[in-house]
Amino acid sequence: MKTQLKKSIHFSLGIAVITFVLAAIFSVISNYILNDVYYLIGIIIVFVIVCVGVLFDMLGIAATAADEVPFHAMAAEKVNGSKQAITIVRNADRFASFCNDVIGDIAGVISGTASTLVVIRITFILGQTEGSSTQLIISVIFTSIVAAMTVGGKALGKFFAVHNSTAIIFFAARVISLIERKLKITIISKGKKNSRNS
Repeated sequence: MKTQLKKSIHFSLGIAVITFVLAAIFSVISNYILNDVYYLIGIIIVFVIVCVGVLFDMLGIAATAADEVPFHAMAAEKVNGSKQAITIVRNADRFASFCNDVIGDIAGVISGTASTLVVIRITFILGQTEGSSTQLIISVIFTSIVAAMTVGGKALGKFFAVHNSTAIIFFAARVISLIERKLKITIISKGKKNSRNS
């Protein structure tokens, strides 16, 4: 019990540090890009960030819903991505935590910040002062659209994740396998695994 608690604390601290670093990097990049772009491009960037959050939320749910059995047959035939898929499913809690809590939450925070920058840009183009009623209306409308896309997208993503978990995880595993082979790096460790059946 104590060993599991220590592992959980170490993992949680690791995730917190990774989240801090990634959030800082993505915030700096998004702010730098959005400061010098046309507002329509800024809107597109915000929606792309929202879609990234929805996609990773779907991946996290799919990992917890998937069964590793179909991937064993693929692994026996040495299908690319099958071993990565097994590792993802066996470590579904950690994979889901990274996808949902790290990437998903970072995307949510950054999309909110990016939305503010876009609203300020639109207000400036319209010749309105900061804090004006026009800015308030634009802010409410744009923020509501982003929130609706985020919540609606995640709800739809969860549906697909639960009903197509094997296909989703296999696709993600194949992408990871391709990156690992091309760049000769290890994204998913195939060492210790937390099997659901153990």
